[in-house]
Amino acid sequence: MSEPIIIIGSGFAAYQLVKTIRRMDGEVPLTVLTADDGHEYNKPDLSHAFSKQQTADDLVLKRADVFANEHNITLLTQAVVEDIDTQSHCVFSNGKKYSYSKLVFATGATAYIPPVQGNAADHVMTVNSLTELRALEPSVRRAKRIAIMGGGLIGVEIAMDLARSGKSVVVIEPNINLLGDLVPEFIARPLERQMLQLGTTLCLEESVTEINQQDQALSLTLQSGKTMAVDVVISAAGLSPNTTLASQAGIKVNKGICVDTTLRTSATDVFALGDCAEIEGRVRPYLQAISLSANTLGQQLLGVDSGLNLPAMMIRVKTPNYPIYMAGNIHSSTSWAINMTNSGIVMQASDDDQQLTGFVVTGEQVTQAYTLFRQLSVATKPL
Repeated sequence: MSEPIIIIGSGFAAYQLVKTIRRMDGEVPLTVLTADDGHEYNKPDLSHAFSKQQTADDLVLKRADVFANEHNITLLTQAVVEDIDTQSHCVFSNGKKYSYSKLVFATGATAYIPPVQGNAADHVMTVNSLTELRALEPSVRRAKRIAIMGGGLIGVEIAMDLARSGKSVVVIEPNINLLGDLVPEFIARPLERQMLQLGTTLCLEESVTEINQQDQALSLTLQSGKTMAVDVVISAAGLSPNTTLASQAGIKVNKGICVDTTLRTSATDVFALGDCAEIEGRVRPYLQAISLSANTLGQQLLGVDSGLNLPAMMIRVKTPNYPIYMAGNIHSSTSWAINMTNSGIVMQASDDDQQLTGFVVTGEQVTQAYTLFRQLSVATKPL
């Protein structure tokens, strides 16, 4: 193979793929182009950095040069990809041309910022990468009052972490309860009580319409007309897959870059995985799915035919004061078995044949999660 396999991106998906390929082949040429500094880190740690008093540098597992040397790759940092020619198999970055034998998009996703008005609308910050955490750190250190836009999976983790670090936190969420798209209301209520006990203010069924500078603070106007003053605004309102490069190259995109179960895109010798990929119509931004995708794609890139079979996935809400684990499908199940105790909740969902289709466990009852997950894995076919 004369030209290298080129991977665009240096997040979890990209580096899992590098590790997978190197376990199978130590010599095939690999080039990684990344727009950031290329350090390896564990992305889930971002939502716990403040309560642990960790900086962005503390979260670095391996510096870029160390990772590159250990895995025998060419790693180009601060390399912004401007264009891709899939016909001639070339990538253009920082004014230079790089030829590839195969190309992989591991471009991840961008934190979504809901549209708001006001003269400080551009002051909204995000924490979806090590680079963003580093930019956020000085503002959070100075801040006493922090607003989180979004009460979903990432929003509640960041909010609890900031509250545990001593900040005054308000969560602004359009749904009637936290984790509104993931769990029933009765599951969310105990989490909300824990948040309130930490001193967090919850503004449910609300959204931010305006952000204006007011002296040294930011004045937020909510949909209801209510106003509040904060020092920092963080958006945790979801992720938008990074598909612009692929779209400009004529590759089929929908919500994400469209791939089949072999992770192939609509262009010859071009693949995608991770938060940017839409696998058979679904974006799956979870570590387990990405790890399995990397294993499948590594084989494909080395000429071994392989298809992706995704089993049931476990989702963990990393809120130390009230952890929640869930898996499977609970929303379209025909019956629920619910056991509510002072130590937590166990909810099991079943179909017409009384087969387990999903579960949610909370609080101290999360110790049952792995037993239930094994039962679910037996009861369900790969997705």
